[in-house]
Amino acid sequence: METLTAKQKQYIEQPKERITGSEAIVRCLLAEGVEVLYGYPGGAIMPVYDELYKYEGEINHVLTRHEQCAAHAAQGYARISGKVGVAMATSGPGATNLITGIADAQIDSTPMVCITGQVPSHLLGSDAFQETDIVGISTPVTKWNHQVTKASQIPEIIARAFYIARSGRPGPVLIDITKDAQFEEFDFEYKKCMGVRSYVPVPKTDEAAISAAAQIINSAKKPMIVWGQGVILGKAEEELKAVIEKTGIPAAWTILGASAIPTSHALNIGMVGMHGNYAPNVLTNECDVLIAIGMRFDDRVTGKLDEYATQAKIVHFEIDPSEIDKNIKTDVAVLGDARDSLSKLLPLLNSNSHPDWLQKFKDLYDIEFEKVIKNDLHPTTEGLTMGEVLKEINIQTKGEAAIVSDVGQHQMIACRYADFNVSKSNITSGGLGTMGFALPAAIGAKMAAPDREVVAIIGDGGYQMTIQELGTIFQNKVPVKIVVLNNEFLGMVRQWQQLFFDKRYASTEMVNPNFVAIAKGYYLEAQKVTKREDLASAVKEMIDSNEPYFLEVCVEKENNVFPMVPSGASVSDIRLE
Repeated sequence: METLTAKQKQYIEQPKERITGSEAIVRCLLAEGVEVLYGYPGGAIMPVYDELYKYEGEINHVLTRHEQCAAHAAQGYARISGKVGVAMATSGPGATNLITGIADAQIDSTPMVCITGQVPSHLLGSDAFQETDIVGISTPVTKWNHQVTKASQIPEIIARAFYIARSGRPGPVLIDITKDAQFEEFDFEYKKCMGVRSYVPVPKTDEAAISAAAQIINSAKKPMIVWGQGVILGKAEEELKAVIEKTGIPAAWTILGASAIPTSHALNIGMVGMHGNYAPNVLTNECDVLIAIGMRFDDRVTGKLDEYATQAKIVHFEIDPSEIDKNIKTDVAVLGDARDSLSKLLPLLNSNSHPDWLQKFKDLYDIEFEKVIKNDLHPTTEGLTMGEVLKEINIQTKGEAAIVSDVGQHQMIACRYADFNVSKSNITSGGLGTMGFALPAAIGAKMAAPDREVVAIIGDGGYQMTIQELGTIFQNKVPVKIVVLNNEFLGMVRQWQQLFFDKRYASTEMVNPNFVAIAKGYYLEAQKVTKREDLASAVKEMIDSNEPYFLEVCVEKENNVFPMVPSGASVSDIRLE
């Protein structure tokens, strides 16, 4: 049961009062505990903005420079706080600009409510100015959506939207509200949504399935855990840690699961997937039991499906029934909330250790260290590597920073080498792979967690997709730290071109602007590093600053990210060079 604040109670179940639909929207947001929302005004949503002006001291609207970035900022806010992020835009292009962020939130299970304005109801379907069917467009990428044409519908629909967005497997919800509904008056009252008929957000845990899972795990000789973001979303970090420590099972993570267990934990064996660690990828095809917890067997994790862990019994803990047997056939599926399921599993598990099996992971790590990690973190080349930048950030932040990465080589390097000692510390675009995600998401993350150090790690390509959000940072004085790893290429695509297209670097070389001058044009502190001897002092100056800070680090142009599972290959075919 959600604990309501005094402010929320002020707007919930109070005597009816006649107000406009637009004021009702703002009051509904306050009743749901919304403190900040991200958006961009326009004609069809203007009545709501007029009401926001009146409620300025109670709810903070952040004007982003692009609607897509409003959605990404709301994602960053949600991912680090666990709360529902809120984004708002006008009709037509304003609404369609939200779609990339909504799709990103859908595939990464991020709770978000998006509100869009719409032309007056009598003009629907007439191709009116800035009209578009955003409900139809967003249907494939939302958990639920709805169009409101009457003011009286607003409280119930918004209450339902927040309930659906945050419950069960979270996701984005869109509410489209016609302009006449915003002007129309009605008798307002607000009641929290506590359930929706036919919607079962959390399946009932099957005790028999948990018992069967425990029997398989207890009999395993070479077990392996792979956990995903479901552990973080389910607030099951301690339960997972207890299971791992009681059983002695080595545990690996997907990129969205990173940080649920500290990087330094003795049984944390690293990241699985295309650019994951060597040992967990190779030994996926040697384990006898694979325990998947809150992960969906994404193709970047599994590689070639018909060669993925075929020798192993699969035990899958999952909240979403649609994920069971979708990609990988399970032997035992445990449906339910991860925290509840693991709590019930723990007393059924035998205390154990698997020293010989764990040694295999250590031996393969040593191979990876010699061939890859040593060169990334302790290079002998003249040029800087992305890995040593992450290493320096680890030192300066003691591994407690929230790392918000974009998409590309730098993303994989950040996931591989950042120290994650605090949960909800790896905020990145996982399933959709959205370039331009990091800068606005970092804004939302820092505003949600002002006491945490938030460092955005971005490539020179993705940075320029949303570089205008430096204006949002400056206007709102958001002290986020921005690190652009500049290799003057679209690095990940260039790596594939080198390895698989005979070095035909088609449309991947970047001719970049003066990034420091642009940052200073937005009144941000900024500097550029080109030499190794200047890196530590520059990172320290950035971290020590109480203001927004931009740091450009010029890294080697043609470094590649290894290990790497080639597209369509088995995870055991992972390459070290």
